[in-house]
Amino acid sequence: MLLTAAMRVLICPDKFAGTLTAPEAAAAIEAGWRSVGPDDTVLVRPLADGGPGFLDVLAAALPGRRVPVRVTDPLGRPTDGELLLVGDTAYVESAQACGLHLLAADERDPNRTTSYGLGLLLAAAAETGARTAVVGLGGSATNDGGAGMLAALGAAPVDDAGRVLPYGGAALLAAAGLSGTPRLRGMALVAATDVDNPLTGLSGASAVFGPQKGADRADVLRLDDALGRYAAVLVADLPGCPPDVAVLPGAGAAGGLGAALYALGATRTSGPGWCVRWSTWTPRSTTATW
Repeated sequence: MLLTAAMRVLICPDKFAGTLTAPEAAAAIEAGWRSVGPDDTVLVRPLADGGPGFLDVLAAALPGRRVPVRVTDPLGRPTDGELLLVGDTAYVESAQACGLHLLAADERDPNRTTSYGLGLLLAAAAETGARTAVVGLGGSATNDGGAGMLAALGAAPVDDAGRVLPYGGAALLAAAGLSGTPRLRGMALVAATDVDNPLTGLSGASAVFGPQKGADRADVLRLDDALGRYAAVLVADLPGCPPDVAVLPGAGAAGGLGAALYALGATRTSGPGWCVRWSTWTPRSTTATW
């Protein structure tokens, strides 16, 4: 006997990396479902883990405004980013400035890619007067532990002679201090990620995520050593940085951006959970109750 009663269907995919955005994937799934179940009640709510698409998902659920910001990509080239401003909260997607999707395959090199563009986004958020910035982490091309981000905020890593280090994770082998104090105008930070990895070690940023960003085994070992040295600098030079920042869950998110955010006092939240929290979850059918 065939079941003919209408069903209630929830469609909430993340992106299909390299092929479809979360909204595109959701639309395709919805179209397929409706082709065989036209009488079913369908609720479409694309999700994001903090990586690419984080802002799009939140913008569809929150009554805010999108503010364009000119930033730089992982190789320092100009590119476009944006903020989502909702009241006194700014939402930022790190992948807009640091994303692996911004590079061609032969450009991937975590020894030299930088998170500087994310720092520009956060500086712009602070200048709007935002009291809190929620930073989506994921899909990065970087392994610099947020060193580029700190440089854009006024606290570039320096060597023993006080010279500002070049961009990229490998340069942090020479890190001996920071050039100043990050300028955030008192803005609180929230790191939104689904990653539990620490900054260093066998399950750290370099070992787990470095290869997909272009790192070979020698690179992974070099980058892990560099992040260990850099973590000691964060603890020494940023008041309030947790002394165990290198081993905190999520410190290795987005090439170590989690560690830099923790060092700036950030709290952590689930990227997908944040998207679910702010979704309206109202079904498209006006007759169904969920």
